[in-house]
Amino acid sequence: MNYARTIKQAVPHQRVILTVHEMKRLGRGAAELLAIAEDLRHHDIELELLTGPLQGIYNPSGHGAALFAFFAGMAESEREYVGEKSLEGQASARERGRHGGRPKVFDDDMIAYARSLRERGIAVPDIARKLVIPTGKNKGRHPSVASVYRALAEAEPAGTAA
Repeated sequence: MNYARTIKQAVPHQRVILTVHEMKRLGRGAAELLAIAEDLRHHDIELELLTGPLQGIYNPSGHGAALFAFFAGMAESEREYVGEKSLEGQASARERGRHGGRPKVFDDDMIAYARSLRERGIAVPDIARKLVIPTGKNKGRHPSVASVYRALAEAEPAGTAA
């Protein structure tokens, strides 16, 4: 946008076209898209969309202004719909006992072993070298020292943090 404005200021009578792959790449929501359209109209810069419902060259000060506002509203509506469906899918997965995110590195036995080693005064880096990840893509490797610190902190009973 800044480059297009610079060109338009340098050569005011030259036709300047800002090219965007699709409207989604231009802005996040309807308000932002409408503000960009107003900015384009103010600087007399045309917009070219390579894909989507407004494919082609668009003059924001011409007949397309209302159409652009309509599609900006539709884009916002579609974004909200996708967000709602994602949340519904996550809730459905939780109901089925599935939780997102990476699998746990530590099982209860590893945490108990790490706590017993820590209580005996063994340093956390040494504890990390004694532990082995039982499952997942890091199976057979040692957990990081930061992961051991985190697991020990989470496993501590409330009120006993040092």
